[in-house]
This record gives sequence, structure tokens and C-alpha cells, in this order.
Amino acid sequence: MQETPTPPRSQPDPLRDSEYWTWRLHQPYNAEMTARRFIKMHGLGNDFVVFDGRVTPIILNTKQAQTIADRRTGIGCDQIITLEPSEKADLFMRIHNSDGGEVEACGNAARCIAQLVMQEKDTNSVLLETAVDVLRASSTADGQVTIDMGTPRLDWHQIPLASPQDTLHLPLKEGSLSDPAAVNIGNPHAVFFVDDVTSVPLDSLGPNLEIDPIFPDRANIGVAQIIDRNKIRLRVWERGAGLTLACGTGACAALVAAHQRKLCDREAEIQLDGGILQIKWQDNNHIMMTGPALTAFIGEIDSSLLP
Repeated sequence: MQETPTPPRSQPDPLRDSEYWTWRLHQPYNAEMTARRFIKMHGLGNDFVVFDGRVTPIILNTKQAQTIADRRTGIGCDQIITLEPSEKADLFMRIHNSDGGEVEACGNAARCIAQLVMQEKDTNSVLLETAVDVLRASSTADGQVTIDMGTPRLDWHQIPLASPQDTLHLPLKEGSLSDPAAVNIGNPHAVFFVDDVTSVPLDSLGPNLEIDPIFPDRANIGVAQIIDRNKIRLRVWERGAGLTLACGTGACAALVAAHQRKLCDREAEIQLDGGILQIKWQDNNHIMMTGPALTAFIGEIDSSLLP
């Protein structure tokens, strides 16, 4: 990876001006990116490599995505996001997990991309198209981002499951975990309710649960601890990415599952390993997710790693 080029002399000097990087990160992001340039972002530690493919198309195969996501020999990330043109929204965001597989949704990434586009367009509201929906995003007064994640899918064929099941009580067990609820928030989730999330070896139980035959498309596996009616502690094993510091769709799934089981209200603070998300399941059935979106750095990747 190469360093960011020195700006024109009329701009801050990277060697002399302490405000240089503040200036750099606040430039319109598309002006900083080519097919080889990227932005590294994260939402509560769930991290992403973002490429702008709206002008020069970028089509990643499985091997390329795995190489970029590798934390030793690549850039390192949980997901790779490629921005593409959209006829329905401000842009289309394509999502690859670190294993190279393409997935339908990522709540933390949606907040990050929404923040970039709002800065680019100098607006406080944008539309993002994903493989399953068009999401509306807006900025909050305290600098966070709210995403309308749409409506949860609760029927067995919408998760999807391999056969008709009671989605509130799946006949699924692994180690100390049993009796999860299933919810689809653009991608499939199974939520197990436990007394203490820190006592669950999710890194060893998650891989088998993710690929259980009951889930034909695999599933994200969450363990949720109810603290009170408006507070849930959550950890998530993400399909294709493993144990992450935060999962936005997982937080939405946990609230929906907990409320369906009458364990919490329709709005709660979800405490993840990387921080806190505010989730509200509105009376109109839409789920609102609010949380931070942060830029880590801007860089350039070797052209041999991209098409």
C-alpha cells in the first residue's frame, strides 16, 4: 500500500501542519478514490474496506476478496464494500464477507456508507440500495447515523429454514446453547438467550451452528443476555466473517426476538463488544438502528489485487 499523495502547496503541509489529516479526511471522499484507492471504516469495531466502483467498475472474485480481507497480507477487514451506481437510490452497496462470499445486508456498513454519501452530497439524508432493499439513512444531532433497516422477516421460508418450523423456538442445540429464535433482517439470524454472554464459547460453537442443515443459506449466530426491559448484551458470530466486535443486523434481530418472547420492550440499548447501538422496532414494523460511523484511514492497494 502507498501513502496518500502530498496535496497541492496551497493545502496543509503533511509534514508541518498538525491539521493535515483532519483536512484530508474531510475532503469529498470520491475525489480521494480511484479504482485502487480505498477508505477503511468501522462501526463499533466492525470494520470495512470501501472501494468506489461507480465510475470504474470493480468486480471481486472470492480469492481477491479473501486477499484484501486478510489481516496479515492484505488490508484486513470483516467486510469489503463496493460502491456501484443505482437507479433506485444514491448508490448500490455490494457486500463481501472476509471469506469472499457475497451477502445481502450489513447494518454497520450501511451507517458508514451513508455517512460518506451524506458528506459527499452535503445532505443529512440518503438512500442506499442493497441486494434485498433500499435503506433510508439520516444523520443525528450528535453526529451518529440512523438507518431504517426495514421490516423483519419472521416466517420460516423467509429466514430461510430448510423446513417449516416455529421460528420463535427452533429445535437447534450446540453445547450449552439451545432453543433459539430465528429472524431475517436482510440476512438470517438465530438468537440464543443466555444468562451470561461472556461464559459462552461462541468462537467454538458458532462455526457449527452457522452451517447447521436447518439453515440452507447459513446463518448469523447471536447470544443475547437480557439486562432489563431496555438493555440487552449481545455477541454475534457472523456467517463468513466469524466473531466480530459488532453486528448491526444482529442487534436488530436480538431486539425483535426478545420482544417477541416478551423479554424486552420495542426499544432497547444493545451492548456489543465494540460499543452500543440504539434499536427501535417502531409500531409501523420498521426497525430503526442508530450508532456511530468512523473513518480509520485512506490508502491505496496494489493494483494486482484488484481486477
